[in-house]
Amino acid sequence: MSGGMSGPRKKLVHLAAHFPGVNNTTVWSDPASGSQTDFASFVHFAHTAERGFFDFLFLAEGLRLREHRGQIHDLDVVGRPDTFTVLNAIAAVTTRLGLGGTINTTFNEPVEIAKQFASLDHLSGGRSAWNLVTSSDAFTGENFRRGGFLRPEQRYERAAEILEVAKEWWDSWAGDAVRADRAGGVFVPDGAIAPVRHRGEQFDVHGRFDTPRSPQGYPVLLQSGDSDPGREFGAATADAIFSRHGTLEAGQAFFADLKGRMPRYGRRPADLKILPAATFVLGDSPADAEQRADHVRSQQVGGQTAIAFLEQVWGRDLSGYDPDGPLPDIDPDPENVSITRGRVRHERDTMALARQWRELAESKRLSIRELIIETTARQSFIGTPAQVAEQIDSYVQADASDGFILVPHLTPGGLDEFVAKVVPELQDRGSFRTEYAGSTLRDNLFQDTPAQLDEPRSPASQGT
Repeated sequence: MSGGMSGPRKKLVHLAAHFPGVNNTTVWSDPASGSQTDFASFVHFAHTAERGFFDFLFLAEGLRLREHRGQIHDLDVVGRPDTFTVLNAIAAVTTRLGLGGTINTTFNEPVEIAKQFASLDHLSGGRSAWNLVTSSDAFTGENFRRGGFLRPEQRYERAAEILEVAKEWWDSWAGDAVRADRAGGVFVPDGAIAPVRHRGEQFDVHGRFDTPRSPQGYPVLLQSGDSDPGREFGAATADAIFSRHGTLEAGQAFFADLKGRMPRYGRRPADLKILPAATFVLGDSPADAEQRADHVRSQQVGGQTAIAFLEQVWGRDLSGYDPDGPLPDIDPDPENVSITRGRVRHERDTMALARQWRELAESKRLSIRELIIETTARQSFIGTPAQVAEQIDSYVQADASDGFILVPHLTPGGLDEFVAKVVPELQDRGSFRTEYAGSTLRDNLFQDTPAQLDEPRSPASQGT
């Protein structure tokens, strides 16, 4: 491998993996698709990611099944086990792979989150990660006591405060000062467990935390908000950003913007990793890869799915339209934007979006289904293993990202080919590790070059 070659050191490519199963990227109709609930699926996926020296895997979260025109959305996965249960189980069958969970800051309490992540960090030896997400969705809120009363502009205020309180809980233990004595009791020196007293807009907390400080101190903090408040929150608090900006130019602009905000929070640009989501399709030749990619996209967006996506923008029942025909000749109904309830990845100005889609469909002569395939596609790397490795490496070296969170379309074997064929290519390019640098996720995430490990980072030095 060329990771130790002389000359300028390249940036290390960081890779993580999203377990498939909660969106239209996953192809359940493929014969190779497996279960999203069997523990064997999680083990297979985790072992593949660890064999490929990935930084972490993470699980998305759904707090309520989406509904489309009053019916359960057919793309939602029903019955996936609880995130913390799965991650703690995976901790027992892995040794270095980071374990990330998406846990909502709107519908949870800080002491519960603090204890759950501290426990995961202890049981995994310091490999936990928290993907902080917010919600102002009243539909989702109906599943919780809080309901939907939280105003949208308050969601990051609550997220910031829930993180502040969680850190107070984590910081309240003085290292490993609390220990068992020879008689089997527990010795607690004065001041070893400080009381937490917090009074804010969202929380009024007074008590002592019952879980010792974990190996990382805090879990690695992931965040994905793209609004201006979301970017500020990420610049102030996050260790990594799960970005949706996939093109080179958009990635470079987002990269520069986020890292440019960090100094006012006392943080260095190196304290934050930008990791866009990306899919991939490999082939024996460029033409073979393109053909495979076309097949995958046709599996992901069938006729029913195409109409459902269009209805989210049009706000109308379009079931009578041919998905392989032209766009409807009627305008959207801007008053009926909640035809799909739950998470929708569209802008609020549906009239403007509809105009954009009409112009695109007319210029490229696209059918409804072809339009949805084009407009819902994630950033994707398509080509031979060597080509995909070169594409990924070029984005990282050009400061369009620090790496990628891969979103395979198959459960659980979607990473197998990538790890077997692309990872060795990245290693040969001198931009990917050949072994894990440390024992904790923070050690590995902040390894900046394959041959160099930065000094261990203390969570207390990262800014708040």
